[in-house]
Amino acid sequence: MRIKLSLISENNTLQLPLHYNHILQGFIYSHLAPTLANWLHEDGFKYKNRNFKAFTFSRLIGKFEIKEKTISFNGPITLKIASPHTKILESLAENLIKSPYIHLANQSCYLKAIEIEAPIKQINTAIIKALSPIVIYSTLLDPQGKKKTYFYTPWEKEFSKLIIDNLQRKWMAFFSTDIAPPLNGAYIKPEKVNNKNLSILNFKGTIIKGWTGIYKLHLPEPYFTFAYSAGIGSKNSQGCGLFEVVKEMK
Repeated sequence: MRIKLSLISENNTLQLPLHYNHILQGFIYSHLAPTLANWLHEDGFKYKNRNFKAFTFSRLIGKFEIKEKTISFNGPITLKIASPHTKILESLAENLIKSPYIHLANQSCYLKAIEIEAPIKQINTAIIKALSPIVIYSTLLDPQGKKKTYFYTPWEKEFSKLIIDNLQRKWMAFFSTDIAPPLNGAYIKPEKVNNKNLSILNFKGTIIKGWTGIYKLHLPEPYFTFAYSAGIGSKNSQGCGLFEVVKEMK
């Protein structure tokens, strides 16, 4: 399930730090019912030693200018939020409707509309566009025994494999099962991706490297529909891994 928020700043300009994902995440948590927000933040859906928050969101979509360490949005702004757990989006929408104004980084924005996006058709293969960076990584040990985070690029074979493995773990967490449908033949591969699509995020002091661009994604159902709501790759609740379908493939 997905919702689309249409916003406009009170002064027609919204100025944010260049790395603003934590602001959007905080905005989402603050507009959920308190008990739901607390459970989601502290626990979420668990699989073994991992927690799955079950939501993701896009970058802000609109006209913008970047100057030094700030980004200024001018005019209407769109934010897309997705989750396979409908209660998250229902709670968010219910609380947003109560007040036509919201605040982002202490700036007032008018909420023009909340739209529920139509569900996608059941498909297996599609050309997709990343609406927020796709992230996948491994934690490795350097020669001195210190932990190091290695972020994979779309051209490395591990990129596809680890994204598919990650999706299956999220499925098992969400549905509370140790048995998941097979993902035989599943893959994601870059179609129109270059070094300009590298996106480096600073999320509360943690550096995250991900990739935007155009990809070919093959997932047997019901995984494609699940990924469309849950996001692909890691760091979904930090605003990574949301995509839109550009073209359905046979």
